[in-house]
Amino acid sequence: MVIGVLAKVFRKPAYSILALATSITVFALAVWLPNFSLLVWIMGHPGISLAQKFDLPISLLGSIATNFTLLSASYTMAIAILFGINIAMMVFYLRRRVAAVKSSGVTMGFLGLVSGALGMGCAACGSLLLTSGLSLLAASSILAFLPLGGSEFGILGVILLMISIYIIAKQIQNPAVCRINP
Repeated sequence: MVIGVLAKVFRKPAYSILALATSITVFALAVWLPNFSLLVWIMGHPGISLAQKFDLPISLLGSIATNFTLLSASYTMAIAILFGINIAMMVFYLRRRVAAVKSSGVTMGFLGLVSGALGMGCAACGSLLLTSGLSLLAASSILAFLPLGGSEFGILGVILLMISIYIIAKQIQNPAVCRINP
Protein backbone atom coordinates (compact mmCIF):
# COMPACT_ATOMS: atom_id res chain seq x y z
CA MET A 1 0.00 0.00 0.00
CA VAL A 2 2.69 2.52 0.98
CA ILE A 3 4.70 1.87 -2.20
CA GLY A 4 1.62 2.44 -4.36
CA VAL A 5 0.80 5.70 -2.59
CA LEU A 6 4.42 6.87 -2.87
CA ALA A 7 4.30 6.15 -6.60
CA LYS A 8 1.03 8.08 -6.85
CA VAL A 9 2.42 11.10 -4.97
CA PHE A 10 5.82 11.22 -6.63
CA ARG A 11 4.43 10.68 -10.11
CA LYS A 12 3.92 14.43 -10.10
CA PRO A 13 7.27 16.24 -10.42
CA ALA A 14 6.27 19.06 -8.06
CA TYR A 15 6.09 16.66 -5.11
CA SER A 16 9.42 15.05 -6.01
CA ILE A 17 11.03 18.48 -6.15
CA LEU A 18 9.43 19.46 -2.83
CA ALA A 19 10.66 16.27 -1.15
CA LEU A 20 14.16 16.67 -2.56
CA ALA A 21 14.42 20.36 -1.61
CA THR A 22 13.13 19.67 1.90
CA SER A 23 15.49 16.73 2.38
CA ILE A 24 18.51 18.72 1.22
CA THR A 25 17.57 21.64 3.47
CA VAL A 26 17.09 19.48 6.56
CA PHE A 27 20.34 17.60 5.87
CA ALA A 28 22.31 20.81 5.33
CA LEU A 29 20.94 22.40 8.50
CA ALA A 30 21.75 19.28 10.53
CA VAL A 31 25.33 19.22 9.26
CA TRP A 32 25.86 22.99 9.54
CA LEU A 33 24.37 23.31 13.02
CA PRO A 34 27.54 22.22 14.91
CA ASN A 35 29.49 24.86 12.93
CA PHE A 36 26.85 27.59 13.05
CA SER A 37 29.02 30.20 14.82
CA LEU A 38 31.84 29.61 12.29
CA LEU A 39 29.41 30.05 9.40
CA VAL A 40 28.01 33.27 10.86
CA TRP A 41 31.51 34.64 11.44
CA ILE A 42 32.68 33.75 7.90
CA MET A 43 29.55 35.16 6.24
CA GLY A 44 29.88 38.43 8.12
CA HIS A 45 33.64 38.90 7.70
CA PRO A 46 34.43 41.61 5.12
CA GLY A 47 37.91 40.26 4.36
CA ILE A 48 36.69 36.94 3.01
CA SER A 49 35.81 36.70 -0.65
CA LEU A 50 32.33 35.86 -1.84
CA ALA A 51 33.62 32.66 -3.46
CA GLN A 52 35.09 31.50 -0.15
CA LYS A 53 31.85 32.37 1.64
CA PHE A 54 29.95 30.04 -0.69
CA ASP A 55 32.67 27.37 -0.67
CA LEU A 56 32.71 26.87 3.10
CA PRO A 57 29.09 25.76 3.57
CA ILE A 58 29.41 23.38 0.64
CA SER A 59 32.65 21.90 1.98
CA LEU A 60 31.13 21.55 5.46
CA LEU A 61 28.56 19.13 4.03
CA GLY A 62 31.40 16.60 3.82
CA SER A 63 31.74 16.73 7.60
CA ILE A 64 28.97 14.14 7.80
CA ALA A 65 31.72 11.56 7.18
CA THR A 66 34.17 12.92 9.74
CA ASN A 67 32.22 14.62 12.53
CA PHE A 68 29.38 12.12 12.83
CA THR A 69 29.48 8.50 13.93
CA LEU A 70 28.16 5.94 11.48
CA LEU A 71 24.97 5.65 13.53
CA SER A 72 24.37 9.40 13.81
CA ALA A 73 25.21 9.99 10.14
CA SER A 74 22.79 7.21 9.17
CA TYR A 75 19.84 8.51 11.14
CA THR A 76 20.60 12.12 10.19
CA MET A 77 20.38 11.19 6.51
CA ALA A 78 17.32 9.00 7.16
CA ILE A 79 15.57 11.82 9.03
CA ALA A 80 16.30 14.25 6.20
CA ILE A 81 14.98 11.87 3.53
CA LEU A 82 11.94 10.76 5.51
CA PHE A 83 11.11 14.33 6.47
CA GLY A 84 11.19 15.36 2.80
CA ILE A 85 8.92 12.46 1.87
CA ASN A 86 6.64 13.27 4.79
CA ILE A 87 6.28 16.93 3.81
CA ALA A 88 5.54 16.06 0.17
CA MET A 89 2.93 13.50 1.20
CA MET A 90 1.31 15.91 3.67
CA VAL A 91 1.08 18.61 1.00
CA PHE A 92 -0.38 16.08 -1.46
CA TYR A 93 -2.90 14.91 1.12
CA LEU A 94 -3.82 18.39 2.32
CA ARG A 95 -4.37 19.63 -1.20
CA ARG A 96 -6.72 16.73 -1.90
CA ARG A 97 -8.45 16.54 1.45
CA VAL A 98 -8.38 19.99 3.02
CA ALA A 99 -11.78 19.57 4.65
CA ALA A 100 -11.11 16.06 5.97
CA VAL A 101 -7.64 16.42 7.49
CA LYS A 102 -7.08 14.21 10.48
CA SER A 103 -4.44 15.39 12.91
CA SER A 104 -2.89 11.97 13.60
CA GLY A 105 -0.57 11.85 10.58
CA VAL A 106 0.39 15.50 10.86
CA THR A 107 0.98 15.17 14.59
CA MET A 108 3.12 12.04 14.19
CA GLY A 109 5.23 13.79 11.54
CA PHE A 110 5.73 16.76 13.85
CA LEU A 111 6.70 14.46 16.73
CA GLY A 112 9.14 12.67 14.43
CA LEU A 113 10.71 15.97 13.44
CA VAL A 114 11.06 17.14 17.04
CA SER A 115 12.51 13.84 18.22
CA GLY A 116 14.84 13.68 15.24
CA ALA A 117 16.04 17.23 15.84
CA LEU A 118 16.73 16.41 19.49
CA GLY A 119 18.80 13.41 18.45
CA MET A 120 20.88 15.00 15.68
CA GLY A 121 24.49 15.55 16.53
CA CYS A 122 28.05 14.70 15.70
CA ALA A 123 30.45 12.40 17.52
CA ALA A 124 32.07 15.30 19.37
CA CYS A 125 28.87 17.10 20.41
CA GLY A 126 26.59 14.18 21.07
CA SER A 127 22.94 15.09 20.90
CA LEU A 128 23.53 18.72 19.94
CA LEU A 129 20.15 20.37 20.41
CA LEU A 130 19.29 18.46 23.54
CA THR A 131 22.56 19.24 25.31
CA SER A 132 22.69 22.89 24.25
CA GLY A 133 19.02 23.62 24.77
CA LEU A 134 18.65 21.86 28.08
CA SER A 135 22.13 22.32 29.53
CA LEU A 136 20.72 24.19 32.49
CA LEU A 137 18.64 21.15 33.35
CA ALA A 138 21.58 18.69 33.39
CA ALA A 139 20.80 17.16 29.97
CA SER A 140 24.45 16.20 29.52
CA SER A 141 24.29 14.12 32.67
CA ILE A 142 21.04 12.50 31.58
CA LEU A 143 22.53 11.59 28.19
CA ALA A 144 25.39 9.80 29.93
CA PHE A 145 22.89 7.31 31.34
CA LEU A 146 21.37 6.50 27.95
CA PRO A 147 22.96 3.46 26.29
CA LEU A 148 23.48 5.24 22.94
CA GLY A 149 24.33 8.65 24.41
CA GLY A 150 21.31 10.47 22.99
CA SER A 151 21.18 8.69 19.65
CA GLU A 152 17.95 7.17 20.90
CA PHE A 153 16.21 10.44 20.00
CA GLY A 154 17.43 10.22 16.40
CA ILE A 155 16.32 6.60 16.11
CA LEU A 156 12.95 7.52 17.64
CA GLY A 157 12.67 10.34 15.09
CA VAL A 158 13.21 7.90 12.22
CA ILE A 159 10.61 5.51 13.63
CA LEU A 160 8.04 8.27 14.17
CA LEU A 161 8.58 9.64 10.67
CA MET A 162 8.10 6.16 9.19
CA ILE A 163 4.88 5.77 11.19
CA SER A 164 3.76 9.19 9.97
CA ILE A 165 4.43 8.22 6.34
CA TYR A 166 2.42 5.03 6.85
CA ILE A 167 -0.51 6.93 8.43
CA ILE A 168 -0.54 9.55 5.70
CA ALA A 169 -0.31 6.84 3.01
CA LYS A 170 -3.23 5.06 4.64
CA GLN A 171 -5.25 8.30 4.65
CA ILE A 172 -4.42 8.96 0.99
CA GLN A 173 -5.32 5.38 0.01
CA ASN A 174 -8.49 5.13 2.09
CA PRO A 175 -9.86 8.61 2.64
CA ALA A 176 -12.14 9.16 5.59
CA VAL A 177 -15.73 8.96 4.47
CA CYS A 178 -18.93 8.72 6.40
CA ARG A 179 -20.81 5.44 6.30
CA ILE A 180 -24.39 5.54 5.24
CA ASN A 181 -26.47 3.25 7.43
CA PRO A 182 -29.54 1.79 5.73
